[in-house]
Amino acid sequence: MEIIRSIIQIIAGIAGSLAAMVSIVLFLQFRWPNAAVWGLKIFSSAFSPVFVLVGLLTFITGFATGSVFISVVGIYVVFIYVLHIIRITRPPASESSFEQAFGLNWKKQIKPWQKKYFLPYRTVLKLPAVPEPRLEQNISFATIPGTGRKLLCDIWQPPETISPSGLAFIFMHGSAFYILDKDCGTRPFFRHLAAQGHVIMDVAYRLAPETDLMGMINDVKRAIVWMKDNAARYEADPYRIVPGGGSAGGFLALMAAYTINDERFTPVELKGKDIGCCGVIGIYPATDLEALYYHTNQHLTTRIQPGRPKKRVPAEMPAWIKKRIGKDFHRLGFDKGFENVGTMAPLMGGHPDECPERYDFFSPINYVNSKCPPTLLIQGAHDIMAPVRSTKLLYDRLIKEKVPAILHILPQTDHAFDLLFPAIAPAAHTAFYDVERFMALSLKPEKPETITEEIEEYQNQFQS
Repeated sequence: MEIIRSIIQIIAGIAGSLAAMVSIVLFLQFRWPNAAVWGLKIFSSAFSPVFVLVGLLTFITGFATGSVFISVVGIYVVFIYVLHIIRITRPPASESSFEQAFGLNWKKQIKPWQKKYFLPYRTVLKLPAVPEPRLEQNISFATIPGTGRKLLCDIWQPPETISPSGLAFIFMHGSAFYILDKDCGTRPFFRHLAAQGHVIMDVAYRLAPETDLMGMINDVKRAIVWMKDNAARYEADPYRIVPGGGSAGGFLALMAAYTINDERFTPVELKGKDIGCCGVIGIYPATDLEALYYHTNQHLTTRIQPGRPKKRVPAEMPAWIKKRIGKDFHRLGFDKGFENVGTMAPLMGGHPDECPERYDFFSPINYVNSKCPPTLLIQGAHDIMAPVRSTKLLYDRLIKEKVPAILHILPQTDHAFDLLFPAIAPAAHTAFYDVERFMALSLKPEKPETITEEIEEYQNQFQS
């Protein structure tokens, strides 16, 4: 019996101690290229509910076996992770909240039928089960003029049992401008939104070195126009288009939404087309490319300075991660290597001190104006890639121009917080909570039981 008791104490002590040690990264803000600790931090935050359970079991074990040390470790683990969950699931600060953007009675603007599959609270144990949406993959939505290059997307439609909301969400994945693809860690997010009646267009835009930033922005605008042209087919309203994305995808969504009437950013074949949108969502987006360059230490990793060696960037992905990714390794672009991933100089034609006008030209913060659509910005306070200060400055400019805008900075949270175990991750849940309500507020008050007359008209045109 004494042996069993000792074994239980050892197991509880190890589990509690590991959870306690991992919690340290929550308090630290790292700088690129510390990719390993960045991944550990995302894991620690995403698994915080599990670590609370580990702490409780550790405390119970310590109390039952009379070990003060194990009991204290358990109490510490529970306290630290419960505090973390409370902090990251708080509503945005009053000065940047839904009330300021949409009025004190914003909740009443959302119709009851829209709330059926809402998250009831920012803090939930796991994402609720929803009806399975309809998914069409690898649909060609454009061909690059003068080439045979087709642009592909996936379309997520509401389940047959759910009435369409009329809103189409055009999503651009994170990429660091060089890697990844559509359908990468976003399925729980899309299922959740499709259950609320929304159509999701998951876009595979071109990446570097195949194209430059202008080409990527043009691809987003091609996606917007295609969805408007095919709105009837997917029971969407062509005037209820919301582009959005994470990281580089958030950057592209902001650039497309803020340059609707700027012909410099519009493909020739789309001149005269309606590229308008009723809102835009940026999740940890890059908003100022010069600030991004210095925040990610590219002045140290991409150029040699006298008396200072270049910082090393991981050249390739560890073997165990390659094995875990499997057949998607090539599809996601990981075979390109990591040395140039996210580097701005090749994209911009130089470093900020060599071509500052290029960095200004491609920064969303410089295109804020009074006609920008309502904007939702969500970011971790410890973002290792996108500088939070730039996102705050963008938000301040939007408010100055009287554009409805919401800024939610999540404490102790890092880049890509919504992609790892989103079913249980508190940071992902609070982002989903904000996005679903922002989308509901982007809808006009229409009859809930059917589609709008505008959609019916488009459907009749489509059928004929």
